[in-house]
Amino acid sequence: MRLNVNKLLHTPESRQDFRFALDLSDLDFGGSCPVSEPVNVEGQIRNKAGVLLCDLTAHTTLHCVCDRCCEPFSEEKMVAYSCVLAEERQFDDDEDIVLLEHDEVDLGDLARTAFILDMDTKFLCKPDCKGLCPGCGVNRNEAPCRCKKEVDPRLAKLSQLLQDK
Repeated sequence: MRLNVNKLLHTPESRQDFRFALDLSDLDFGGSCPVSEPVNVEGQIRNKAGVLLCDLTAHTTLHCVCDRCCEPFSEEKMVAYSCVLAEERQFDDDEDIVLLEHDEVDLGDLARTAFILDMDTKFLCKPDCKGLCPGCGVNRNEAPCRCKKEVDPRLAKLSQLLQDK
């Protein structure tokens, strides 16, 4: 969504609200596409003392598969992003400044970039997920492991002593 901010640039203390839906269902994160629902973006651009400030939030429901236990789950995802809009940069290292192109800003591109950069590298159904047992494959969140514990070879003689009694 491109928005022309020419009127805002020349009107002090003015503001423009915006709201739109963004389709990010084609994004691949580690072999899955968790963003199957539209991402709802809303925010505003306001002129404060001749500087254009852009604030936006993007939110959706992610449909993921846990990286530890392989169970599907859903979670709410919300991303907040703020930046300054300008016609030119005074310094090359001003990364928080987004340049306008012919008095227009691409809000869809800003929201897409902010959403991608805020995505987690791992999807966990809960922070303390115990995952799958590498030996027997049981989901350790639901049942205890069925593997027979291996005895340290240095302590094998002691375990035989305990079995003999």
